[in-house]
Amino acid sequence: MPKDLRTERMVINMGPHHPSTHGVCRLILIIDGEEIIDCEPVIGYLHRSIEKMCENRTYFQCLPLMDRFEYVTSMSCSWAFALAAEKLTDLEVPERAEYLRVIMGELNRIASHLLCIGVTGLDLGALTPFLYTFRERELILDLFEMTCGQRLTYNYIRMGGVSKDIPTEFIPKCREFLDIIDIKCDDYEKVLTENPIWIARNKGIGIITEKMVYDYAVSGPSARASGVSFDIRKDDTYSIYDRFNFDAVVYHGCDSYDRYRVRMGEIRQSARIIRQALDQLPEGPITAKAAIMTFKTKKGEVYSRIENSRGEMGIHLISDGTKKPFRVRARGGSYNHLLATPEIVKGLKIADLVAIFASLDIIMPEIDR
Repeated sequence: MPKDLRTERMVINMGPHHPSTHGVCRLILIIDGEEIIDCEPVIGYLHRSIEKMCENRTYFQCLPLMDRFEYVTSMSCSWAFALAAEKLTDLEVPERAEYLRVIMGELNRIASHLLCIGVTGLDLGALTPFLYTFRERELILDLFEMTCGQRLTYNYIRMGGVSKDIPTEFIPKCREFLDIIDIKCDDYEKVLTENPIWIARNKGIGIITEKMVYDYAVSGPSARASGVSFDIRKDDTYSIYDRFNFDAVVYHGCDSYDRYRVRMGEIRQSARIIRQALDQLPEGPITAKAAIMTFKTKKGEVYSRIENSRGEMGIHLISDGTKKPFRVRARGGSYNHLLATPEIVKGLKIADLVAIFASLDIIMPEIDR
């Protein structure tokens, strides 16, 4: 466009049903030609009042609701709630259940990262990575289905343990998947990492500086792609993560490209953790004896957090000592990532916004809970 050509500023709506917003999100954009002058996220289209509904249900009845807090990693959502409730009781989770939680949580992390990488490619016009990653994601969903009968909202992790033990065919199938994913990660990298179009669309855009990580409380892969080496599994460990050898994947590019590279690295690290957990998996019970449907917590207040695939997921729980929680407040990483979006897209093109939004792995149910 000639520099002296004057254009009028326009206000346009991206969403709430735009496919690249990954849910029901509306972005009000002020644009000058293709350039974004300002961006205002509008949320609330998917609000289901999950936190308030939990306050009117028993602790066990809350778990299916937490599955829907962020359905792409619903194993982790139930886990975060169970950890918070367990902190307010004397429940001792059996060893075997702790290992099963780690195995399921890391499998769910891999499935979530595969979805993110595949959908990002799809948003940028590359269909092949989407087909590849969903092919391997199906293998994980098969493992979940053979364990608990579900492929999306599992209701598997309970206070005091897990709902079912794994079937005998789970371990060989899981090891088979781990061998496959190692090879397939190499394939993904051949298709994407050195792809000049992928680099042109992702490198140097959507810059989140280290200062912005702290200002907006960005967490998870998005923070580690900005050089912030913080992983709750290592730095504020929970469950039995301190028994496993794995690395926090950190890059310093601060851009969409490095957010992709962090997720690729984390798929390999999750596979590493699962292998160790399978090797160490003990025999024994899968749930604490006191974990009955009518169990109560002690009166008190607690905040519990886990490293979810999109960042820190936390549960703030207040108990008055009855069968139902007095107050439930959930935190997901997507909300903070969406808050940072307007600052990092100003001055870029509309097409860049699509790539940046995908790289932040924002999912709207986590925001509009």
